[in-house]
Amino acid sequence: MSTESFTHDGAHLSVRRTGVGPPVVLVHGLSGSTRWWRFNVPALKQEHTVYSLDLSGYGLSRGRPSRTVREAADLICAWLDTHDLRAVTLVGHSMGGQISLHVAAQRPERVQNLVLVCASGLLRANAARTALHLPRAAWLGERRFIGRIVLDGLRAGPVNLWRNATDLLRDTVQDALPFIHARTLIVWGERDILVPIALGQLLHEALPGSRFEVIPRAGHVAMVDRPAAFNAILLDFLGRGEAGTSA
Repeated sequence: MSTESFTHDGAHLSVRRTGVGPPVVLVHGLSGSTRWWRFNVPALKQEHTVYSLDLSGYGLSRGRPSRTVREAADLICAWLDTHDLRAVTLVGHSMGGQISLHVAAQRPERVQNLVLVCASGLLRANAARTALHLPRAAWLGERRFIGRIVLDGLRAGPVNLWRNATDLLRDTVQDALPFIHARTLIVWGERDILVPIALGQLLHEALPGSRFEVIPRAGHVAMVDRPAAFNAILLDFLGRGEAGTSA
């Protein structure tokens, strides 16, 4: 595994790369890091080059935190352009899904597949009220992962988390949806109380031809709560796409 640092307009990405094959880019959510994909990368890297991103202000990333969802999307677009990555599968969780929607709309020539995991973007809620759901959401998910959530949250810091949380609730992806041309997979945890499953259904209806999968007994961090089920769904989606491309 190699690690790269990328800086654009003062914002910074830390990128971990492993595997060989078509590119898969993993974008974590609020309070997250590359470690949130640790149960998924081993399955993906068998046939893909996997890029796990630490967004600016999170994980191992340094420099100025991105102030908005759209600024984070611009940073990823600049990184894709710099490396001329094409036929990308962009996988975003929660806030990372919201960011990924903007990236896919801005770079349709680079993003071939879009995977939205419990994605925000259509969520409309009060930030303080949403925060009250966090303890219950953690309890409904994989409890051995609570420590990682806490550590990554402390590393990001309360100011960064609050700024990004309030921005993602103000931001909308409605203007991006008409420009999404990528094959799209939408994955939701059955027990997600932070971003209700009804919003996944709305995304599915707004993106013609998308595939919508619900993982039983998974919460908001579905790829951690039920990694085997998540990996099977994602690899099946990628396999079907690659088979279709070669036909």
